[in-house]
Amino acid sequence: MSNLFKQETLVSQSNRIELLGQEPKVLWFTGLSGSGKSTLADALQLELFKRKKLTYMLDGDNIRMGLNQDLTFSDDDRIENIRRIAEVSKLFLDAGIYTLCSFISPFHSERQKAKSIIGASNFIEIFVNASLDVCESRDVKGLYKRARTGEIKKFTGIDSPYEAPINPDIEINTSETTISDGVNKILTYLEV
Repeated sequence: MSNLFKQETLVSQSNRIELLGQEPKVLWFTGLSGSGKSTLADALQLELFKRKKLTYMLDGDNIRMGLNQDLTFSDDDRIENIRRIAEVSKLFLDAGIYTLCSFISPFHSERQKAKSIIGASNFIEIFVNASLDVCESRDVKGLYKRARTGEIKKFTGIDSPYEAPINPDIEINTSETTISDGVNKILTYLEV
């Protein structure tokens, strides 16, 4: 890496923040498959849009169909998946954009790594909490059923662990809270 040099630009993040009139953050939605991460993130994105805030949502399946299509679901590849997403999120943050990241991101260490890449002051960890039973009952993609029959290996919550956040910035239990109330809780936290 000794022959790499950061290219400084004439337009800075602070210039983009001033232009957009917003203080960007990375909102990191974590939880089991079926917990409601993407549903909540998408509903929040719509509310931020209504408030004239520029956003972009990064979703696990969408990223794995493009940027990270070369990765498997091994522990090492899951860690690399999150590292790449954190680096992309950091670019969006530099562009002045609220970035909504919806990823299972099952390991505490990988979420901490993402936080260190993005910067603690710009990283908001949102634990979308729902029990395994609730998530399985919502199994719209049929993934839990396939994992239970052995068709999918290393599925988070079945034969691969999910390490719940120890001290998330926001926790929303989607089996007890409506999406609308969850969005309002996040908007209150953001003060937008």
